Amino acid sequence: MRILVINGPNLNMLGIREKNIYGNETYNDLIDLIEKTSIENNIDIEVYQSNHEGDIVDKIQDSYFNKTDGIVINPAAYTHTSVAILDALKAVNIPTVEVHISDVSKREDFRKISYVRSACAKTIIGKGLYGYIEAILFLTNKL
Repeated sequence: MRILVINGPNLNMLGIREKNIYGNETYNDLIDLIEKTSIENNIDIEVYQSNHEGDIVDKIQDSYFNKTDGIVINPAAYTHTSVAILDALKAVNIPTVEVHISDVSKREDFRKISYVRSACAKTIIGKGLYGYIEAILFLTNKL
């Protein structure tokens, strides 16, 4: 099984940015947690991060040709703005789970809008880094 984990803008700054919202754990902590889950569950997981919308669209499109079975995506700020990412997810039609580290439903009004949600089988919010693990295991069970 092949799962692609995509992280959008500023997630590479975990542990540095807004610790009161995102906590002290770093992006490397996230990668370590995902790698551990990959080994424990015998899943081929690729982790990708970009601050550039078009690069994320390209990665989603590539996932179709690379025979990816599932996508976990935290589009970060692009969640609330990117029809391009939504369209890419719809185009590849790969089971996808949307993840947000913070509880976006309790933040600013604009963060309550998700363009990608309609292309996702599930959305996980407010569970910190472990939301990614829940998403990976959900896809594993679904597939």
